[in-house]
Amino acid sequence: MTIIQAVILGAIQGVAEFLPVSSSGHLVVLKSIMSLQEVPQLFDIILHFATLFVVIIVFREIIIRLIKVLFRFLTRNLREEDGGDLRLIGIVLLASVFTAALGFAIEALDMGTHPKIVSGLFLLTAAILITTRFTHGTREYADLKVKDGVITGIAQGFAVFPGISRSGMTIAAALGVGMDRKKAGEFSFILSLPAILGALLLEVKDFGTLLNTVSPLVLGAGFISAFVVGLFSLILLLRLIRGGKLYLFSIYLIPLGLLGIIFL
Repeated sequence: MTIIQAVILGAIQGVAEFLPVSSSGHLVVLKSIMSLQEVPQLFDIILHFATLFVVIIVFREIIIRLIKVLFRFLTRNLREEDGGDLRLIGIVLLASVFTAALGFAIEALDMGTHPKIVSGLFLLTAAILITTRFTHGTREYADLKVKDGVITGIAQGFAVFPGISRSGMTIAAALGVGMDRKKAGEFSFILSLPAILGALLLEVKDFGTLLNTVSPLVLGAGFISAFVVGLFSLILLLRLIRGGKLYLFSIYLIPLGLLGIIFL
């Protein structure tokens, strides 16, 4: 893999991780076009890790607040206003359990990542995004219930399939259970933190194999590219979520999926 290829893959990751078009699906298709199928899965996760830092930076205030609430809970020093944030922590943990369980089950099926299958899943993501035009609500974190955590966790679990957008699935699920648009976007990316960290821990054993395939310089170029592009992409996405414009990405995904099915 060259530095240019790593920068391209990183940029695609940065765009597609946040904009609801499936970063993993785009990486599969691009690797096929660039003949880079031998690159370990850990490379993709390193790129995901770069975008994880973007989430931490953009949502640093709420993340720090949640950490403080968790600390007060563990030390039995909760405040009256901590109720909503404590419920959010519980829902995220519950959702993460369902995400992990479904994710492991899907990976065990070993269905592969053929570009035609990914292209078909792009079409499924497009259909899901169209539904976001008609679903929204006013619910806050304090209003979340156990079933909401189960639904959003399962939605995120299905995003293990390349071609299904994680952000698209979780935002659509959050809107579907009646969350406010701004909160739905925020919740989606808070929910991504344990999922990305868990995936990295599971694949870190392959780091030596990755360095045998991809040089540290090339890996660093991909990481920086994913981070910089991801930062701008997330800021754009949050504006689109608040405006109820996620369905517009289906205009891109539908022809992309059809072309992939026909030509790949």
